Order: sequence, then structure tokens, then C-alpha cells
Amino acid sequence: MVVVMALTFGIYAGGRVGLDDGSPVEDPVAIASALDLLHGEHPFLVRAYVHYPTLVSAPPRPELLLNGRRRLDLVVCFRESGTDLTGWLGFLVGLLREYGSSLASLQITEEPNNAGPGGDGEFPAVRQALVEGVVVAKREALALGLDVLVGCNATPVFDPSQEFWTDLGRRGGEEFRDALDYVGLDLFPDVFQPIPADRLVDTVLAVLTGFRGESLAAAGIPGATPIHVTEHGWATGAGRSAARQAEVVDAVVRAVVKADLNITTYEHFALRDADSRQAGPLHQLGLLCSDYTPKPAFDTYRDLIAEFTVR
Repeated sequence: MVVVMALTFGIYAGGRVGLDDGSPVEDPVAIASALDLLHGEHPFLVRAYVHYPTLVSAPPRPELLLNGRRRLDLVVCFRESGTDLTGWLGFLVGLLREYGSSLASLQITEEPNNAGPGGDGEFPAVRQALVEGVVVAKREALALGLDVLVGCNATPVFDPSQEFWTDLGRRGGEEFRDALDYVGLDLFPDVFQPIPADRLVDTVLAVLTGFRGESLAAAGIPGATPIHVTEHGWATGAGRSAARQAEVVDAVVRAVVKADLNITTYEHFALRDADSRQAGPLHQLGLLCSDYTPKPAFDTYRDLIAEFTVR
């Protein structure tokens, strides 16, 4: 019997990958209108990123983007070059106190195993910041009576020793595992390395299965701890059609909902292109062009949300 899981859906509601990259400026009103059309009356997550210690981005304007159906999935990136975590832990507590009523989830660090673009892995204290941050954030959320999931995420690990996850489990122990409400996975198959179309779904399922059975198991994280697909996308551009993007979104979401791996959330990256004029894959990951014109994948994702959202 095939198990089909209902999901909580969400999206990174912007497009720009940096504030000084020359990409078109975000339009909060256009974003809100697109989100209304995308998920309708279904509950939905709006993913946003803040950076510690320099706040180079901020959560979306609550009065425009968040409402009774939309809640915030806030990612706190760790960009501290030192090892003193006092300010970091205080920063997390402050975010919970300021945004707690709007929060559905708080992700502690972003891709801590990735030292490349977008990841926190180059910072020497990131692993300790992750385990201590999860424990402190969960403790504060409980003290405040907040209905907030506290978790972390990573990119796929293909190291047979699973050193990253083994080390996290050793550092955090049971206190860390008990505080962890979910673990997220960022995956962009066939974006940075080509994958034949007929192997895409099998590749995605293999990565998800390995994440559960090898990576999380190496940290002692049990199967009862849910997995969130925190970022997934497929870029359009030269030789990469908008029609194929819609096919990929449909195929990957359907693979996720059928995977018997306790995956409870899927979030797409991103709502709109950073800059549709630019050819690089990071510029064209959106369901919308950078002028907010929809690509076919926008309607595809809307239909998937309607079909598979948790009731």
C-alpha cells in the first residue's frame, strides 16, 4: 500500500539573493497578491531569513504578508566569525519575543554543513551555535507559551562517515534531540549538476531516504522527528524551459508526499526570479518572473497545494 502524506506548504516569498546584487526591488503588495492567489484559503508558510550578527534582511512586513492563513518560517543565519555565543543566544530569544505570535517555525542556522554561497558552514562556531541555539530557542518558546516549531536544516551529505551529523549528535546529546521539532533539507536536483529527466524522481527519493536513514540516524535523531523540505527549486533559463520547471515541481512534490519518511512540510524556493534578465540559475528559480508575471509552475504549485495541503 502506498502511503500518501498531506503536507504543510510554503515558499520563500522573495526573489533577491542579496540586497546589493542589482536585482529588481521587491514589491510587497505584488508579493501579497501572488500569495493570495497561490494558496487561497489553505494554511501556508512564508519563509524569510535574518542574519546574525548583521541584520542584512528582515522578516516580511506582517501587515501585508502574514494573516490568519499565513505564518512565518523564520531562518536565523549564523554569520559570526568568533566563538562567543552569548550575543547569538540572546538574539534568538529576542526574535522569539518580537515575532513569536507570527511564527510557525524558527530554523536555527542555515545550511551549517555548507561553506559555500548561502551556507553558514564557513563560520567556526556554527555547529555549537546550532545545538545550543536549538536548546535555548525551544526552552524560550515553551516559557512564552508559543506554538513554534524549532529546528535546523542542512544540504545533502554523501560522506559515508556522516561526520557532520555524528558530530552534531555528540555535541548536542539527548538535550538537543529532545528540543528538535524537525530537521530541514535544502535540495536543488538538476540545478547545479545535471540529472537526466527520467532519473529525477529516483534521485530525489534516494537523497531523502539517505537523509533519514544515514544522516539523521548518525546524529541519533529518531524517525519520529519530522523532515521538512525547507528549500527546493528548479531554475529556468537558457536550455531550461518554463514548461520543464512545472513538470519538475509536480514530480518532486508528488514524490515527497508519497515517500514514507515522515516528511511533513514542503517549501519552494522561490516565489519570483531574482532577475529574469540574468542567465545564472540563482537568478531564475522563481514561479514568477521578476516582474511578477507567472510561469506555468505557479499554477502547478497552486494545484498541488490545493490537492495535498493538511486539512
